[in-house]
This record gives sequence, structure tokens and C-alpha cells, in this order.
Amino acid sequence: MTTAEISRERPIRTGSYPELTWQAVLVGYFLGAIITLSIGYASLILGFSIEGSELAAILGFGILRGIMRRTSIIENNINQTIASAVNGASAGMMFSVPALFILGQTEFNPVLMVFGCIAGGVLGIAFIIPLRKQMIDFERLAYPGGIAVAAILKSPGAGLHKAILLLGGAAVSAGVHSISQLTGFENWQLGNLIGMPQYMNGVWYISLLTIGVGFLAGKGGVYFIVGGYVCYWILAPLLAALGLLPTPQTLTEMATSMPSYLRLQLFRPVGIGMLIGGALTGIALALPLVVSAVRSMQMAAKTKTPLSQDEMPIRLLYIGISLATLLLLVIAYNSVAEMGLLRGVIMALLGTLWIWVAGVVLSECIGRTNWSPLSGMTLIAVTILIIISSGLGDKAAIISSVMVGAAACVAMAQATDLMLDLKTGYLVGAIPRRQQIGQFLGTWLGPILVMILIFVLHKAYTLGSDRLPAPQGTALASMISGILGGEVPVEKYVAGAGLGALLSASGIGGLGILVGLGFYLPFNIVLTYTIGTLLRLWSDWKKGKQWSEGVGVPVAAGLIVGEALVGVGFALYYVITGALGSA
Repeated sequence: MTTAEISRERPIRTGSYPELTWQAVLVGYFLGAIITLSIGYASLILGFSIEGSELAAILGFGILRGIMRRTSIIENNINQTIASAVNGASAGMMFSVPALFILGQTEFNPVLMVFGCIAGGVLGIAFIIPLRKQMIDFERLAYPGGIAVAAILKSPGAGLHKAILLLGGAAVSAGVHSISQLTGFENWQLGNLIGMPQYMNGVWYISLLTIGVGFLAGKGGVYFIVGGYVCYWILAPLLAALGLLPTPQTLTEMATSMPSYLRLQLFRPVGIGMLIGGALTGIALALPLVVSAVRSMQMAAKTKTPLSQDEMPIRLLYIGISLATLLLLVIAYNSVAEMGLLRGVIMALLGTLWIWVAGVVLSECIGRTNWSPLSGMTLIAVTILIIISSGLGDKAAIISSVMVGAAACVAMAQATDLMLDLKTGYLVGAIPRRQQIGQFLGTWLGPILVMILIFVLHKAYTLGSDRLPAPQGTALASMISGILGGEVPVEKYVAGAGLGALLSASGIGGLGILVGLGFYLPFNIVLTYTIGTLLRLWSDWKKGKQWSEGVGVPVAAGLIVGEALVGVGFALYYVITGALGSA
């Protein structure tokens, strides 16, 4: 290629590179909406969420560079910042709002809930921005997730190839899930075919999404699947050998099967206890990080350099915090008719204070360990709010505490997501102020999408069912029932909480929660998830980590996106046809 041809193909640029452009904003909204629906759907099945930044960066190359012929890395960085900000609501709301549906308290105001989550998102971002310089520039916290996204942004040639792989995986996954939905073939009874005892539960869930999530989690997923195998392939045979399982006649009288009996009467309540115990222990272990975070804030307050101009004006942040707190007050006051002004003010102020403290703690945790005790912080927030709302009656206490608690959860998710994105921006030479503006621009869309998604999925599949277990929402609902004196298997919860606490104290971040999820979830999901975990271990071993990240990760991400979008599409179809049929 001659010099003239190169100049025509790659025109010489003068001035600064494009960064916060309307193209990046619109692509960020588009990709953020797809990722939010996909990951939100997946989190209701598997109980944990996935950062959307990496997916957005890969897909951003396909659209910005492949279709729109844009060449700026920092422009794609803005795209992934906005897209992951939209997705921030999926983690925050999917951990909390399903509890209302599982408890049968669906008579809340969804519009107020959405505004509350938007206000929470603004608070989470505004509180964490002043800490950017201290945590990223001075303390140089690792933020491994942010480093991974920066690596993608710096390899533009591979980016387009990864986008093609992702779309291919999405097409295959969408096709398989469409066939599964149309034929009703959702589980494969392999255990019956090879003569396994019923208590070993050899049923496989037909889901490429589950395999994709297992691949992305990699070694981290081993602890999750261990929980399931301990239940059904170790404890269940032991109980059978000791004659402690019900006879077939007893099961017939109870109108249940052996796998259902084991899960609903034994492993699920223990798993819920493990989720709660593991989460709370994680908070206790994070106390040194809390001290470190407070010192970071003190240092940040004293730091005034010319580079401070890189940040958004602090007065503007104060205005944002004031308005968002006022909005949270309005929402708390109007959440239920029984709420008085004084109680509403207390809930709003304590909610705001918790957002500030928890956002700092989580940002420190994820910066040092890439692990975030978000579920534990949510449990504590809702517990505090229920205590404040005691005396209003169970229904009013549940609705008001979960509404304000969901806002706090979204705030925490936005704070940690922004710090990961700012770390990425730091590594690729982005201007922090423009990323911060991008994060604010993405805050409003996620809560709207997630609220609609929750109503559609609950109408089609029922939250808390085997089809959509919603583990984190179920754990929150069980804890609320326990606080309000509901009928809960306390002894199993306490035993599980003790086991979860011991595992989390082992030094492996989140171990109690991961093993507890294995106890809680249907074993057919764990079996299928195992395929993804084994594939990732094999590819890292035989093909190398570079191949896993360059080929395996985009394909796995596509498997998640394809099945999730088809699942949401079928849910919409069931709701619409159901509504037309009942009209």
C-alpha cells in the first residue's frame, strides 16, 4: 500500500481524539440495554451478576469501528462506561426487588421504585467520584476487572474478531433455546437412562447460557459447583445409607419427588442460611478495608492539585447529592400510606448515609480483591430499614424497606462500576470528568428496563420458581420473614449461616456465598454449569489463557446474550398472548 493509499485509509488526525461523542452515547445506550436484559435474566437463574464493561467494549468495537468506522479507543471507553452504567441497575435491583414478589407484596408503586433507584444511582456516583484520585492515582488499587477491559480496548484488531465470535455464539444459543422453548425439552433425564438413584438427581438443564456463565467464571465457579455435588452426590447417598430419607410411599403421600424433597426440605433452607452467614461474615472481614477507605477519604479531601480539573466540579456533586437525597425522601414518604414524615426523613437520611459508607467499602473491596460483598451490604441495609419501619404493619414495612433498600443497592452497584471504569480510563488515557458524565448519563435507563423485565418475567415464569429461582431475592425474602416473625425453618437457617460464616472466614473471598448458591440452586443448573467450568479449565490448560480470553470469552458471552434475549422474548410472548386470551 502506498503512502497516499494509507493516508486515504487512515486520515491523519489533528487535535484531541473523539471521546464523549453522541455516537458513543447512543451505542452505549443500545449495548447497555441488551446487556442489562441479558445479565438481569441470567442473574435471576444463577444468583449472581456479571460486569457488563467487557461485553460492551467487545461489542463496541464491532459497531463503532466495524460499522461506523470510528477509531478512537477512548470513545469506545465512553461507550463501555455508559453501557455498564445502564447495567448497574441489573445487579442492584435483581438482588432486592424480587423479594417483594416472592413475599407476595406486589402492590407497590413501580414508578416510585424506578425514581428511587435512579436517585440511588446518582448518590452512589456522586459520593465515589471524590475518591477516584486517592484510590486509583495514589493508592493504585488493582481493580482487575478494569485492567481486563483496558486490555480489550488496547487491542482493536482483536476487538472486531471478538465481536464476530460473540455474535456467532449468540446465534447458536438463541437457536438452541428457541427449540427448547418450542418443544418443551428443557431438561435431559440422563440419570434415569443410566440407572442412577433418584436422590442423586442426574437431570441436566438444557441451557447454553448456563454453560457460558460457567466458562466466564472459570476457577471461581469450582466452589459453586462443589456445593451442589456435596448435596446430591455425597450427603444424599449418606442419608440414604443411614435410612434417613423418606420411603417412596411417604413421598407419594407428600405428593413430591425425592429430588424436590431434598431441595425444598433440606438443601435450600441450609443454602439460604449460608448466603446470609457468608455475606455478613464478608462484611466483618472487610472492616480493615473500611478503615483504609476512611483514610482515603481524608487524604482525598486534603488533595488539591491542578489535575483536580480532571474531575467534575465538587459543587455540582453537592447539588446532585442534595437533590437525590430530597428525591429519596419523597419516595420514602410516599412508599406506603402509613409512612409519616419523620419516619420518612429518618429512612431517607439513613439510606443516604448507608449509600456513602457501603459505596466506599465496596469500592475498596473490589479494588483490592475483585470481589464485592454487595449482597451482604443489601441485607444489612434492608434490616436497618425494617427496624425503622417497624410498627407500620408487615406489608408497609416490607414494601417501604425494600423500596429504599433497592435504591441503596443500585447506588452501591453504580459506585463499584464507576471505579472499575475509571481504572480502565486511567490505563487508556481517558479524561475522568468525561467518564463521570458518561456514568451519570447511563444511570436513568437501567432501572426502567429492569423494572419492566421483572414484571414481564414474573408474569411469565413466576419469580422464586424452579424456572427463575432468584436466589438472592429469596434469601432477602427469607431474612425479612424471619425478622417479622414469619414461619421459617430457623434451625436450618442457623446451621447454614454458621457453615457459610466458617467458609467465608477461610480466607477465600465469597466462599460461603458461592458454596451456599450450590446448596440453594436446583442441581440440574449446577450440572450444566459444570460443563462451562470444565471447558474453561481445559482451555486454560491446553490452549492457553490467551486463547481462552481471545476466543472462549467472546463465544461464552454470546451464549449468554443469545439465550437471555430469546428467554425475554418468549416471556413477552406469553404475557401478551395471556393478556389477549383473558380479554
